[in-house]
Amino acid sequence: MEIIPLLLLLLICVALLIGYPVALTLAGTSILFALICIPFGVFDPTIFKSIPIRIFGIMNNVTLLAVPLFIFMGTILEKSGIAAKMLENMAQAFKGTKGGLSISIIIVGALLAASTGIVGATVVTMGLMSLPILIKQGYEKDFSTGLVASTGTLGQIIPPSIALVLLGDVMSNAYQRAQNDMGIFSQKTVTVGDLFIGAIVPGVLICTGYLFYTIYKNSNNQNIKDNFTESSIDKYELFKTLALPIVLIFLVLGSIFAGIATPTEAAAIGAFGAMAIALINKKINLKFIKETSEKAAVVSTMIFTILIGASIFSLIFRGVGGDALIDLIFRSLPGGSYTALIFVLIIVFLLGFILDFIEICYVIVPLVAPPLLMYGFDPVWLAILFAVNLQTSFLTPPFGFSLFYLRGVTEDNIQTSEIYKGVIPFITIQIIILILIMFFPILIL
Repeated sequence: MEIIPLLLLLLICVALLIGYPVALTLAGTSILFALICIPFGVFDPTIFKSIPIRIFGIMNNVTLLAVPLFIFMGTILEKSGIAAKMLENMAQAFKGTKGGLSISIIIVGALLAASTGIVGATVVTMGLMSLPILIKQGYEKDFSTGLVASTGTLGQIIPPSIALVLLGDVMSNAYQRAQNDMGIFSQKTVTVGDLFIGAIVPGVLICTGYLFYTIYKNSNNQNIKDNFTESSIDKYELFKTLALPIVLIFLVLGSIFAGIATPTEAAAIGAFGAMAIALINKKINLKFIKETSEKAAVVSTMIFTILIGASIFSLIFRGVGGDALIDLIFRSLPGGSYTALIFVLIIVFLLGFILDFIEICYVIVPLVAPPLLMYGFDPVWLAILFAVNLQTSFLTPPFGFSLFYLRGVTEDNIQTSEIYKGVIPFITIQIIILILIMFFPILIL
């Protein structure tokens, strides 16, 4: 019987490799597979009645309402040109420092990650905006591409990250299920706000590691000019383009951490604040609002379509005995709880090569998280481990998503091998941080 859910997973992988859309593949393949299984008595057709309830549950989930709001906030800051001005002003601030431009890119990349929350958007924005400038100013090609690709992945871990919002929702459900399976009825909960707080120290450690490596790498590079701009800093311009986004991010996160607002309410504050910043920078008009709204709607629709497809897959996977398969795998592993954890992290890392974080959050995590939580692992710690692990996966050659995003916006004179070589030191930093937070949970908790 355990072979049947394995066949379902195999069929979905084949369909994805052929090139069918993820959301439609997850839902369509699962439903067709279930229909074939009904005559053989493997699948109970009454399970289909749960599909509308699941879809309604996703669309009625208040936590997930934060997703389109955070996307709208990030889209406004991206399309208004504020990101480019942030880089220019930050470069001016570090003009007297050796390698100052690269330092400013890490700081701006972290701010963009916190404001957009989407890896692809940050990598593409930074690739178009800063990569040509870095190379023109004398930085090595491999270092420049590695820096841009790695700072782009910070959107995975720095709150308010879309990935953490989705992980928070999934981990909350997985934690409740694990407690039910253990017979615990006085249940504890985990929230998106808990994950935001847990991600702060790992995010700061990763950014600090990047900064130390960048300063060390460029300290002896005599080719660096770092005269990106000759104009002096206008304090009012600096405030408009640098201080306002920072204030906005602190307002969003501060309102969550202080317990004043839920992540959804804070996302609304962020969306409104982003519009106010664009207005101060004289970017707001009807055409701009229309473009940003359409972009936010398209990305949000894509995410929610995948969530619905993943929910249908999860329902049918359990209906054909998927839980028994997962239980068998965990019982077959030698060693204790940490062996199971490392096994899952490796699987998630490898799946990060072919699946985006949305599919992993809603397809893989609901399957593997409950058994791990039953070992006694903390749900917040586990979620942040998944996030950092995926961030490393998206950066790792030859299939890392960030590398593909960057390759798509780089000039032809930059070789793919140079991109791969450039990211290796940044991957090493992330692996060190991953090991640190694995063995020192206090850094998250």
